[in-house]
Amino acid sequence: MTTSLPRRAFVAGAAGLGLGLSGAPALVEAAPRIEHPFTLGIASGDPEPTGFVLWTRLAPEPFADDFGMGGARRVPVRWQVATDERMRHVVARGVAAAEARWAHSVHVDVQGLQPDREYFYRFFVGREASAVGRARTAPAAGADASELRFASMSCQKYEDGFFSSFPHVLADDPHFVLHLGDYVYEYAMGATAGYRGTPVPEVCRPAPRTLTQWRARHALYKQDEQLQALHAKVPFITTWDDHEYTNDYAGGWEDEQPGGAPAARAAAYQAYWEHQPLRAALLVKQDAVRIYRRLHWGSLAQVDMLDGRQYRDAPPCGWGEAQACAAAYDPSITMLGAEQEQWLAAGIAASTARWNIFGNNVMVARLDHDGDLGDLLWHDAWDGFPAARNRLLEQVVGAGLSNPVFVTGDWHSTFVNDIHRDFDTPGSPVVATEFVGTSISTNGDGTPYGPYYGPMIRYNPHMKFFDGDRRGYQRHVVTADEWRTDLVMVDTVGRPDSPAEVLRSFVVEDGRPGAIEV
Repeated sequence: MTTSLPRRAFVAGAAGLGLGLSGAPALVEAAPRIEHPFTLGIASGDPEPTGFVLWTRLAPEPFADDFGMGGARRVPVRWQVATDERMRHVVARGVAAAEARWAHSVHVDVQGLQPDREYFYRFFVGREASAVGRARTAPAAGADASELRFASMSCQKYEDGFFSSFPHVLADDPHFVLHLGDYVYEYAMGATAGYRGTPVPEVCRPAPRTLTQWRARHALYKQDEQLQALHAKVPFITTWDDHEYTNDYAGGWEDEQPGGAPAARAAAYQAYWEHQPLRAALLVKQDAVRIYRRLHWGSLAQVDMLDGRQYRDAPPCGWGEAQACAAAYDPSITMLGAEQEQWLAAGIAASTARWNIFGNNVMVARLDHDGDLGDLLWHDAWDGFPAARNRLLEQVVGAGLSNPVFVTGDWHSTFVNDIHRDFDTPGSPVVATEFVGTSISTNGDGTPYGPYYGPMIRYNPHMKFFDGDRRGYQRHVVTADEWRTDLVMVDTVGRPDSPAEVLRSFVVEDGRPGAIEV
């Protein structure tokens, strides 16, 4: 027997997605005849106990001026959610508006479902149907979830190689993927895509600055078959880092400099939202996205996704590699911005979860570059913001937060770190754990970071493991008693079907911060 969601759920999933639409009549216009609209795939994301986000974008010709939409301003897109892959037992359905002003993207906030369940979904435009995707809901609030399986990843530069890790992630069957930034890259591209050797459409070649260019760049990535397959079957929980706009940027600092372009940053943010399974509510206005948010996995885990770019100050001691200085200890200097800091502090204080996961874009642990010779650090990371890091760790300690674990991207290398309460005080207690993942494809099969960072590791005894040579992802399995992380590496990103292996494995025991190799 087929059932439908109550009217309130239809409104949340359809008319409420119009971002200012006045009501349902606009959603019942006849769909224009559009063939092959789902060239960029489908996705789900941000699972909650009673629902999740469904995403697609209509783009029959992604690199044409109007994306092949024939000038349509608003297209009704039907969606269905079922309990079976053959879509016979539909439990939710509705209509969402794909509007030209949002590149005909669709963000359906499905609600009213059962907790801790696997569901299947698809979209329709006229008679055209998307592939069938798989989504899932989180366990009920406070439920005694026995296990959480997830993958973490970052840094997938299209022209540097295939996304060879993704079939292995899919085979792991995680509950979700944490994508920690650098989903796309902003550099100019040549006529062919590097390792891939495939043609690059002309609109994708310049370094993107306009909304049209950013949409084209995202569309190029979205056409990757391995990325589409993973998105279709596994929910994503995403945050951004720097390359979704420009390398190593700090908040709006660049906007205020000569030649600064706040419109370019707004375009980058809007295009990111248009191409991710993010709730409509995160787009707070046309040029602003609030990406930080909190999710739960029953009583087992709280997940705080952080935005370490949009609100941060310029690093007081200099950009990139520079000496530490007193200015970075000014309490007014922030990595997260005052509002996000307050939000995070409240969430830390209120958490009752066994494990507390921070989805984080740049490394928290100190990385001393030169030992006793000086205080040379990399200031694009939390090392450039020690006062902000100390405030965060004080909140963690002061709240008695259970099992804090930072899951981090950015570095194109793998680190496993103990997080000390105060990195300026030798012997200060270990209060958290950090897993820093390598890239999916960025830097290709080259090894630029092993020789660079390798000699530094001896100055940093809190770093339990380092590898700068391999590409891959991290597989995490979390239970009440322990957290296990496998460092999964592919042999090559030079071909899409590369084998993979577990390079090392680590566990964190309940109530004991710090990783132990197993």
